[in-house]
Amino acid sequence: MDDAYCETPGPAPAPQEAGPPYAECVLCREPTEYPESTKGSTLCPVCAWQEAGRTACSG
Repeated sequence: MDDAYCETPGPAPAPQEAGPPYAECVLCREPTEYPESTKGSTLCPVCAWQEAGRTACSG
């Protein structure tokens, strides 16, 4: 039996964040997809999705 078949690969290296410094989410303080120079309130993808759900269901 070939033991190489059952070996588990090691974890992938964590990606390094490249690019401009990112703005913080105004709700959870996590980095967003927007640069710090973006005007207005910035939301991370998770908070943006939750806010869209709240907006769609209100009313």
